[in-house]
Amino acid sequence: MSLLLSDLININLSETTSKVIAEYVCYDVMFMKTYMLWVVHFIRIGGSGMDLRSKARTLSGPVSDPSKLPKWNYDGSSTGQAPGEDSEVILYPQAIFKDPFRRGSNILVMCDAYTPAGEPIPTNNRYKAAKVFSNPAVVAEEPWYGIEQEYTLLQKNVKWPLGWPSGGYPGPQGPYYCGIGADKAFGRDIVDAHYKACLYAGINMSGINGEVMPGQWEFQVGPAVGISAGDELWIARYILERITEIAGAVVTFDPKPIEGDWNGAGAHTNYSTKSMREEGGYEIIKKAIEKLSLKHKEHIAAYGEGNERRLTGKHETANISTFKWGVANRGASVRVGRDTEKEGKGYFEDRRPASNMDPYIVTSMIAETTILGK
Repeated sequence: MSLLLSDLININLSETTSKVIAEYVCYDVMFMKTYMLWVVHFIRIGGSGMDLRSKARTLSGPVSDPSKLPKWNYDGSSTGQAPGEDSEVILYPQAIFKDPFRRGSNILVMCDAYTPAGEPIPTNNRYKAAKVFSNPAVVAEEPWYGIEQEYTLLQKNVKWPLGWPSGGYPGPQGPYYCGIGADKAFGRDIVDAHYKACLYAGINMSGINGEVMPGQWEFQVGPAVGISAGDELWIARYILERITEIAGAVVTFDPKPIEGDWNGAGAHTNYSTKSMREEGGYEIIKKAIEKLSLKHKEHIAAYGEGNERRLTGKHETANISTFKWGVANRGASVRVGRDTEKEGKGYFEDRRPASNMDPYIVTSMIAETTILGK
């Protein structure tokens, strides 16, 4: 039978979580019952970095531990990750999530990719991040992340934002941020379906909202500890791609999908360590921000492709060539919240990452710079 958006919107979250959604007023389902087998979706990142792909295989029963899953392989020559004469790339299962599309005991599996000899392929950023997050000094600091993923919904055939007149423009920005109404909020059925599907999957989705540019939305993943932040964000992106596929729309993570006087799309990354969350943490935060300022160029180079089109100093951004921080300043590279300043401890927000950034790179780089001093 065909899966409808309403099937996802009406997911009974009590099956998997005690969480509920508080609405503040601002990726054919087939059940393998006959043979008692379960379908598993192996998910990986393709050669381009934002190129999510997946393939399915049948298991003999439910699995909850990724180490109990068999490794698998795919044709790396078809994804630009291996030559045709030696094309096999090996998938290593790393994290398991419940499958909101097939449901039941079916699962989504986040994988990373290796050569047949067991070496991580060059684009395996998860492997590199895991080395940082397994460093004893980083483990001791328990780095928490909350990632604000902005994205834009496009009309499938014309690749123009959802709700915009074909070849034309809507009214100027202003009423769309957290807006409601058919003339302000475009694609809410997709957004709500994604929200509940992610919660069903076990992703710690902390919220959603309409963004400043019409047709643009945001979801927030976290708080998540260490490598799990990257796993959860990639699976959330996968689920969003699948849902827009069902809905006949297109999602783009381009950091500046529409040129001109329109907001770009980022992936603001909120961050804290154990020391920052304890008494006296504000001083640790300021020292961490100073370390980030000294590595500004290195971070910018790794924070997403096309970010120079977004970080202009306008539309709630700092200029890409300048590092500055401030309290409650959304025109800064790094923002510290008023509550953090008042309480003398807490977290800060790195506003520089683009919407198409790799969360494994960004999260591990922040930890490496602020904790390991590299």
